[in-house]
Amino acid sequence: MREMKHILYSALFLACVFTSSAQTQANTEALTVTVTNQQSDVLEGAVVEITDGATKKLVKSAVTNKNGVSVFYISLLGEYVLKVSFVGQETQSVPLSRTVLADRKVTVALRPASGSLANVSVTSRKPFVQMAQGKVIVNPDASLTNAGTTVLEVLEKSPGVMVDKNGGISLQGKAGVLVLIDDKQTYLSGNDLNNLLSGMSSSQVETIELITSPSAKYDASGNAGIINIKTKKNRQIGFNGVATTSFAQGRYPKNNNSLVLNYRNGKFNTFLTYSTNLSKNFTTIYALRRYYSNSGALLSLLDQPTIFINNNFSNTLKTGFDFYASQKTTLGIALTGITVARTGNSDATASWKNAAGITDSSIRTLSATSYRFTNGGINLNAKHNISKTQDLSVDLDYLRYSINNDQSFSNQLQASGGYNEGSRGNLPSSISIFSAKADYSVQIGKEAKLESGYKLSGINTDNIASYQKFNGSVWKEDLDKSNHFLYKENINALYTSFEQKSARVSFQLGLRYENTHYDGHQLGNAARKDSSFANNYGGFFPSGYISYRADSSNSFSITAGRRIDRPAFQRLNPFVTIINKYTYERGNPFFRPQYSWNMELSHQFKQLLTTTVSYSIIKDYFSQLFLSEGSDILVYTQGNVGKMYNLAVSVAVQATPLSWWTLSGQAIYNYKELKGYSNVNYNSNVSQLNISMNNQLRLGKIYTAEVSGFYTTQARNDLQELLLPTGQLSAGIARPVFNKKGTLKLSVRDILYTQVMEGNTDFPNADEYFILRRDSRVVNLSLTYRFGKPLKAARRNAGSAGDEMQRVGSGG
Repeated sequence: MREMKHILYSALFLACVFTSSAQTQANTEALTVTVTNQQSDVLEGAVVEITDGATKKLVKSAVTNKNGVSVFYISLLGEYVLKVSFVGQETQSVPLSRTVLADRKVTVALRPASGSLANVSVTSRKPFVQMAQGKVIVNPDASLTNAGTTVLEVLEKSPGVMVDKNGGISLQGKAGVLVLIDDKQTYLSGNDLNNLLSGMSSSQVETIELITSPSAKYDASGNAGIINIKTKKNRQIGFNGVATTSFAQGRYPKNNNSLVLNYRNGKFNTFLTYSTNLSKNFTTIYALRRYYSNSGALLSLLDQPTIFINNNFSNTLKTGFDFYASQKTTLGIALTGITVARTGNSDATASWKNAAGITDSSIRTLSATSYRFTNGGINLNAKHNISKTQDLSVDLDYLRYSINNDQSFSNQLQASGGYNEGSRGNLPSSISIFSAKADYSVQIGKEAKLESGYKLSGINTDNIASYQKFNGSVWKEDLDKSNHFLYKENINALYTSFEQKSARVSFQLGLRYENTHYDGHQLGNAARKDSSFANNYGGFFPSGYISYRADSSNSFSITAGRRIDRPAFQRLNPFVTIINKYTYERGNPFFRPQYSWNMELSHQFKQLLTTTVSYSIIKDYFSQLFLSEGSDILVYTQGNVGKMYNLAVSVAVQATPLSWWTLSGQAIYNYKELKGYSNVNYNSNVSQLNISMNNQLRLGKIYTAEVSGFYTTQARNDLQELLLPTGQLSAGIARPVFNKKGTLKLSVRDILYTQVMEGNTDFPNADEYFILRRDSRVVNLSLTYRFGKPLKAARRNAGSAGDEMQRVGSGG
């Protein structure tokens, strides 16, 4: 009841603000700008700028969507100049007189740049960050300091994104993010998702969408929203390619290479993207655990310094083709493959000390790990334009993951006559996933659209944990830790969404229903009986927004929605994973889903300033739990602990203070209150601030430079863990080479070596301080080279060409 009051009061407040702002009136209308090339193929990603004809000041700017369209709301009484640019095409400026504006539609056909594509500078005109309705778009190539990085490293510096020491990703201060790759779920979480993203090269990525308010078309998963990683897929006529190679040096060397190819002619478009990542890294962890009596007196300390060294080699491949069967029908197939090989070893010392800090005993632990990750996937897609106003798309996906993790630990008591004991484990798992979905949309008039769809998905996993222990003389099977876990999950979803757009007021209302059923079976052994569990639940997830354009400079929007976070099936697996002699990690088969209500009010002033106030309530909040077993063993697990309330205010700025300086920045303030139970009642809160900044500088006619960074104050995602401040400062410089066929970039990340993960954990009768450092200060030199030969093609209808160029099946 209290939560419902929170919702009603917040909705009333937002409605009052919206009603008040709606009193402003101005003479603005929608101007639609369509950008094509000379073959009438629409151009996605073209930069469109409108400047005042008299003052020459920038009025608005935008990037064209998948249909080559940008929509501007401006006064039709003014006179403007329209400037359009796109890589490989000549920049064009078009005067917008009142006569032209009266039509409210402008089409600009760009001509190829003089020479050929090979003579065009590859410097991107896109900004690093773009603001759109309900999402932030990050363009990795627009940031020099992203050269030679992985996708995970790009996410770490993206506005509002945080990655914790366990691989968990949060967005806008909220944990629980659904990660998509090309609009498809990865179905991974934690370390497995971390390993996938750290094996992907950022040079493969076109854009990263940070969607805080997804529509009903997307899966309802993700309390904080969705991170959609869109990989590159060249669609230019003819044979074209981009090759990138980079070498980086931190404490250890790293190498990153990628190749993007396509050939398009007639009814076929074939594409291929391939990357390799070879690196050596280190991680140091220091943890100091203190144990207390019931009266609060210090009893003992456990001092644990650890260093990990690992070698990584990954390959990522995506290939396929599109067949334009007719002006109305497009068929496609896409194949993906990923391999990750990671080997490592660690050296840790655990020293038990008394309350005075004097060492009682010391144990040295040596470990070795071998991690193998293989993924293969196939996507079949089709899109058919039933009529000028109706279209239908179908997607079929099959994914298979094979993960194998071998571990070995040797514990040596550092004393005369000390013992030598050990353990080793083989943890193979396989994951098979099938999903199918169909989406139907119909255009109603010029400004309304109705969408509906259905999706089903099925997951089957087979996980084995085979442990052995060494007692100083022989290896024996460890039946207490060994396990065999089978899991099946099915999700069925239906959705419908209606969207209406006009010059002043636009809105979208959507409703999604999802039903989930899963079965888990833990096979027994000589020391443990069989056990099984099952669950079946469903729910409705409404979502929507309403936006109001007060005048040519100011617009307001209200967004609201209900979302769900399901426990990752790996977290339901009651396996034990050994971290060290005194610390284990274990799954929780009694994990329940968490539900959240999210509301957001935002104001946008031109393309300069976006201000947002949001509020969310989460029920059955996910949190890390710490359980004591015996007198010295600490078990990490996850479960539902209670409720969380999150109030956030964010400000995003995009400006050009000087003709040679462009900046984008964002500040996000969160106040969180967490209430829950973990052996004892907990009530924790935190005020946290995340600031990110990206400065793009043009130095003369040849060089471009960048200075960027982020800073996060103390933060909290878990009930019992407080994170301390962290941040990063990076810089880079670039210039065209080889007659502007390529670009050479030199960058340094984490210059001050401040990107650490540090914090304090509180649990009954104990607490722990930890600090984690990685090989994050890195100097990188990269070279990007474009090649290709465009072909002359017959004219196509711009609308149908736009449909052809878009990969079928976005959304959920």
